[in-house]
Amino acid sequence: MIDRLSPLNQRRWRNFRANRRAFWSLIIFGLLYFFSLFAEFIANDQPILVQYRGEYHFPTFQFYPETAFGGEFRTQADYGASEVQCLIRTGGAELCLYEPDAAMDEAQTQGTVEGEPIVEGWMIWPPIPYSYDTVNNLGGPAPSAPDANHWLGTDDTARDVLARIIYGFRLSVTFALVVVAVSSLIGIAAGAVQGFFGGLTDLLFQRLIELWGSVPSLYVIIIVAAIIPMNFWLLVVLMVLFSWTALVGVVRAEFLRARNFEYVRAARALGVSNLRIMFRHVLPNAMVATITLLPFIVTGAIAGLATLDFLGFGLPASAPSLGELTLQAKTHLQATWLGFSAFFTFAIMLSLLVFIFEGVRDAFDPRKTFR
Repeated sequence: MIDRLSPLNQRRWRNFRANRRAFWSLIIFGLLYFFSLFAEFIANDQPILVQYRGEYHFPTFQFYPETAFGGEFRTQADYGASEVQCLIRTGGAELCLYEPDAAMDEAQTQGTVEGEPIVEGWMIWPPIPYSYDTVNNLGGPAPSAPDANHWLGTDDTARDVLARIIYGFRLSVTFALVVVAVSSLIGIAAGAVQGFFGGLTDLLFQRLIELWGSVPSLYVIIIVAAIIPMNFWLLVVLMVLFSWTALVGVVRAEFLRARNFEYVRAARALGVSNLRIMFRHVLPNAMVATITLLPFIVTGAIAGLATLDFLGFGLPASAPSLGELTLQAKTHLQATWLGFSAFFTFAIMLSLLVFIFEGVRDAFDPRKTFR
């Protein structure tokens, strides 16, 4: 696959791989994010697979009422309840609805329940049997310290901290990647148009960007959040509106510098379209300066989401939020595990991202060569 790349991109890949800190950071971060994409199979209060009366059920993907397993209610089955577990284990024995422990003991000792042969069923649970919004019955005050059931403890509403970190990591990284991708497309396009055409176009764009950059973005987002219920995509739109200007300056400067180069004049003389000259010939030369700013935009998007959640103007309270975890750590200073969990999550995540983008920046820099 590497052999199919151009010689320039092969050199860039070799430089990036030779930077061991960046290369291993990419592997570690990629594995963490890849596994977080399957968070429902890692931390969930519903089993991955249920076998009941010879049929297979997938509660992670489909809704099953309790009546599907011989219960009484049409609401979603509570797979952690002893009654539901007894129903699945015994194949729907009626005694499970009243005395589940007695029904299980009778099935284990005699092989029958109420005179009927037992039909064994089973469930496959995720490694962490709690979702990010599962409220656990602790039998004591919350937040609770780490133990064998909750490896990083619970928060003040008895939700598992580790499960919320897994889902919150996926949410934060996905949010940052979406914001950076859209912001980069808009910012690079705007900077390219300004720098390539110059003159009145550049002057008008610069005045517009100066006016837009003076708008207090945090206050605008807080005002919108107070009027409209906030959700993931609305917050993405608001963040993109105020983050696309970060790349305009460097892209504009590179295009202003390169638009009068001889190869650009030669391309114009040959009748090549402006759009092709801009994005095929000039833009690659501006990528080094552009990539230099990307780690700041990525970390800024993650920090912005955490800040809004910390202030209470971000995602809904039910969402798995790392900023909300930080707020709980501030509120409950006696629960040190909350503060350490939030700190190490942000420290590891942001450090890996910075190391990766530093390696990408150096790989695109023709002046640097790693051995």
